[in-house]
Amino acid sequence: MPDTSGKPSVLFVCVHNAGRSQMAAAWLAHLAGDRVEVRSAGSNPGDAVNPAAVEAMAEAGIDISAETPKILTVDAVRESDVCITMGCGDTCPVFPGNRYLDWKLDDPAGQGVEAVRPIRDEIKTLVESLIAEIAPEKTA
Repeated sequence: MPDTSGKPSVLFVCVHNAGRSQMAAAWLAHLAGDRVEVRSAGSNPGDAVNPAAVEAMAEAGIDISAETPKILTVDAVRESDVCITMGCGDTCPVFPGNRYLDWKLDDPAGQGVEAVRPIRDEIKTLVESLIAEIAPEKTA
């Protein structure tokens, strides 16, 4: 059941919820502010967020060091207007009326910050396009 506040809700999903989905959630929260409800989860969550992802996002002025990987639940999918998988072949429960996207992104697991920067930047571009579509800024 999508959010009744009128705000679109987005769920980012990847296997470990430690890199791509954490960066995407952080970008969406940073760029859209309170216009969007943001969640992220993984089918097999890791123990911690990828340190290279934390460092890459810190370079962009966004602190994700306090985030923790979360398990993907059926309720999280049901409650989201848009469910975005991160190109990792994850299976997501499908509910009528929800929108599903798959962003084909390289996996930053085990990569250094140099390899994570282009992934971070690609995610930012995808998130900016998503915001323009689902939660454009109101103009007076």
